[in-house]
Amino acid sequence: MGTVTPFPVPGRQPSQIGFDRVELTRILDLYGRMVAAGHWRDYAIELGRDAAVFAAFRRTAERPEVRIEKWPELRNKQGMWALVNEAGTVLKRGHDLGPVLAPIERRLMKLIED
Repeated sequence: MGTVTPFPVPGRQPSQIGFDRVELTRILDLYGRMVAAGHWRDYAIELGRDAAVFAAFRRTAERPEVRIEKWPELRNKQGMWALVNEAGTVLKRGHDLGPVLAPIERRLMKLIED
């Protein structure tokens, strides 16, 4: 008939990196608040072999203003989370998502105060 392959295969790296529910909830919560503040209008999610990327855009036709990247292979080195700006410069890197999102949270507070 056929062979049954257990899912996921133990000891094998997944073919695609993604965000879990808690991570995606945290990122989309921040995105929603930035949309409500009138700063972001669109987003894109790229799930690849090496990394998962959430990109936020001011306008659809532009480069993303901010990219939130998850690189699991850097978990034991610099941290698997990175916040990258429009020019490609890494603004913040860390092991936890919260501190990496802190610069955007601070900017959101300034947007609301104005």
